[in-house]
Amino acid sequence: MAKKRASRTFALVVLLVTLANADALNAVPLPPPRRVNTPYFSGGIPFERTAIFWFGKVSPTENYADVRIGYNSAELFVHVTIFDRRLWYDESPTAATLADWDAVVLYLDRDGNVGSAPDATSYRFDGQVNWWEDRAGWQAAFQGGGGRWNSVSIPFTSMTGFRWESATVGGFNNNQNNRGWTIEYHIPFASLGLLGAPPQGTTWGLGVVLHDRDVDNGPLNSDKVWPESMLPNSPATWGQLYFGTPTYTPTPAVPQGFSVIRHKLNGAVVPDSAVGGTVGNLCPGDPDFIWNQWANFKDPSSMQFNVQNQGDISDWPCFAKYFVTFPLGALPAGKIIISATLTLHQFGNAGQGWNPPPQPSYLQVLTIGQEWSEDMLTWNTAPLARENVGGAWVDPLLAYGGDPGIPRAWDVSRAVAEAYSAGEPVRLAVYSADGDYHSGRYFWSSNHDDWHPEARPTLMVGWGEPLAAVQQAAWPLTVQTQQTITYTLSLLGSGRTLTLTDDLPVDVSAPAAIQVQGGGAASFDQALRRLTWNGVPAPGLPVTITFPVTVLTSSSTAIVNRAVLTDVLPFTSTASTIVLANPRQIWLPLLTK
Repeated sequence: MAKKRASRTFALVVLLVTLANADALNAVPLPPPRRVNTPYFSGGIPFERTAIFWFGKVSPTENYADVRIGYNSAELFVHVTIFDRRLWYDESPTAATLADWDAVVLYLDRDGNVGSAPDATSYRFDGQVNWWEDRAGWQAAFQGGGGRWNSVSIPFTSMTGFRWESATVGGFNNNQNNRGWTIEYHIPFASLGLLGAPPQGTTWGLGVVLHDRDVDNGPLNSDKVWPESMLPNSPATWGQLYFGTPTYTPTPAVPQGFSVIRHKLNGAVVPDSAVGGTVGNLCPGDPDFIWNQWANFKDPSSMQFNVQNQGDISDWPCFAKYFVTFPLGALPAGKIIISATLTLHQFGNAGQGWNPPPQPSYLQVLTIGQEWSEDMLTWNTAPLARENVGGAWVDPLLAYGGDPGIPRAWDVSRAVAEAYSAGEPVRLAVYSADGDYHSGRYFWSSNHDDWHPEARPTLMVGWGEPLAAVQQAAWPLTVQTQQTITYTLSLLGSGRTLTLTDDLPVDVSAPAAIQVQGGGAASFDQALRRLTWNGVPAPGLPVTITFPVTVLTSSSTAIVNRAVLTDVLPFTSTASTIVLANPRQIWLPLLTK
């Protein structure tokens, strides 16, 4: 039997550490996975402008929900549309058992999505569907306290609606097919202990649970919840309700270029697909089909797609969402995203030639936080939205819009900037909260042929270099006593007065010489051990300050040098380096067999 021989060699391990701007080196995580940014309205709350999100599935025994939400100075408005085949309600309800039938329970926490149990800032609003009776018996409010939910009497309003399968088929408590039901909450801020609306930028906790009964005597179907890991008694598992619409303000930067991302352009792959009542699956009416097949439809190779929603739930087989993913790997690294625009080309819409004619449709863009496959994407498999990021009005066309069609644009700067910082593609969905009939808008997809490639969904990204941002480099990174370190400071001009200071550590000498390229003047104050540069370089003009120093220390130490650049905006940028002086050498055995 042959024996294994072990030979020993030694390797020198030297610790090298360099500090730099963390934002430039480390990916910045995407925002919380489930957040709705609810818009503020100064008067009435327009249905079609409310924020929208979705959850659930469509099947004979499962329910799906669209949730619209908005607010004004007096109240929070929440509208839930539920696709539900069988409608059951308790004709003699109690507050404690409202959720044992077809019901929606809304959860709010003024402290945010934090805490392991409901407390005094946690609220729960139960609403069960009912037929013709006054709503008082089919709604109830609860407030947290002692780690549980306690019944409270606080003013709020709920209203429900429903649609049968047809004029002769459907109804309550009778095992007949329906299209679904709706519930609308009006919750005064005064009922939540507030004098008025929360300040814009406030974040609350939000959860929604959809309860479903399809038989009189028997178990409930499984609950559908938002977010998907939501636990009713644990606010930390809820989503976020952000009051207001976040805006994107890029870091001051010098514009340097634009990148256009489109399927097949420069080799880019831009997968996209629509689900639900899109082209090829638009508005079927057969009850067996809509409850068993509609939500499983997929057509990843279609050149066309529809985006549609409306207030009449009976038309939900016409509702459609669109998903698209743009890779950002072709964007140059280390840039500031200044702007980003999504462009879709419209060729038509629902309701052409009808009277009354179709109205403008407000189509919303939402971000998606997970990968999906064109070949597998359906209404039931489509991911939930991460958050809503904007919207734009899309007017109806009186006739065919042609090829490449009419360009429609959305500002997606914040979504692209966040995805770029996280090192991920930007994944988007387009949907609407429309209430009007004929709200469908028809667009060309990434599968459009090569005759008019500009018809394909397009992302245009403007990017640049950060203004007045300093970078620092040192060489070498390990030194011995009396050796030289050369520091290089670099920045881009902003067209304004800039001041750069660098307080040298006591472990090094004064600069032997200071070289400046690009403008401005530098000096060194021996008493303060401070290098100072001042200048007014033109926007985007590179400036470099280079100087050598001698290592004075004989100890093993890390020499930390930090430079600070200030702008009159005001704006401050810092950069640091670490050089190891007289590092200890550690010989470690390297074993091979």
